[in-house]
Amino acid sequence: RVKDLGLKPHPIHGTERTVIAAIGEKRDEYRQSLESGPGVAEVVPILAPYKVASREVKPEPTVIRAGSLAVGNSHIGMIAGPCSVESETQMLSTARAVKRAGATALRGGAFKPRTSPYSFQGLKEDGLKLLAAARDATGLAVVTEVVNAEDVPLVARYADVLQIGARNMQNYHLLESVGDAGKPVLLKRGASATMDELLLAAEYILNAGNPDVMLCERGIRTFETHTRFTLPLASVPYLHERTHLPVVVDPSHGTGHASLVTPMACAAIAAGADGVIVEVHPDPERALSDGYQSLTFEQFGQMMALCRKMADAMGRQIVVAE
Repeated sequence: RVKDLGLKPHPIHGTERTVIAAIGEKRDEYRQSLESGPGVAEVVPILAPYKVASREVKPEPTVIRAGSLAVGNSHIGMIAGPCSVESETQMLSTARAVKRAGATALRGGAFKPRTSPYSFQGLKEDGLKLLAAARDATGLAVVTEVVNAEDVPLVARYADVLQIGARNMQNYHLLESVGDAGKPVLLKRGASATMDELLLAAEYILNAGNPDVMLCERGIRTFETHTRFTLPLASVPYLHERTHLPVVVDPSHGTGHASLVTPMACAAIAAGADGVIVEVHPDPERALSDGYQSLTFEQFGQMMALCRKMADAMGRQIVVAE
């Protein structure tokens, strides 16, 4: 009946009920017709500009699983790895070290959209192959950024989670492409984006048919210059009030200083974050990108120990998904 009325149905399967979001124009005109349909308990208009992402549509939190990674509800995902994939030795040593410390997924950039055209741009498919090899060696799920819509099939072939960087949060063609890729998506907030703009960007992915979207708070640009960005952790509970999607925090980009990453990671978990993504490198001083905000293996181990204590205090758990 939804299709017959010219609306687009978007089923959302919860633990207690199934919700069908009817997306389209002039929805109110069809409310009575929809209410009289068989199996319809009620028709509820969604007032938020984002529909499928809204808690009004799905009150219970979404849990996303991708290999070793579980994010949402009681599960906290810990994603760690270098900013850029540089070599086989670097990736394997990092993957083994972060897994040993308790990470639940491995991050690494094969395609690097840099501010300067003269900066290291990534190893591209060779980097993806190194990430896949690290996954084979450790069992950790791979999270990596896709920059262009035409690269989505290639990156999806190697990655477990597709990351959309802050610069591309409003690249709608790319959002629709990852929505059709069949892989979970980590969507980073743009440096100047509002909460509604972030949620509407997620709506593009959801509307394309992909229900597995993680929102990522990675800091916004303000007048403050002592940190790379300002990391507004109030966004975590704010988003939880308005969406069922899990929220991940990036304290590496959010602060730009390795010394600030651990306290902000713990603060993120205290604020209710469903995951933390941080940069870790075997030798940050020699890193090809973002070395100043990357943790050493030892520092990451110390961070994980504190994050576990914080998770326990919040009644949540950091565990590798089965």
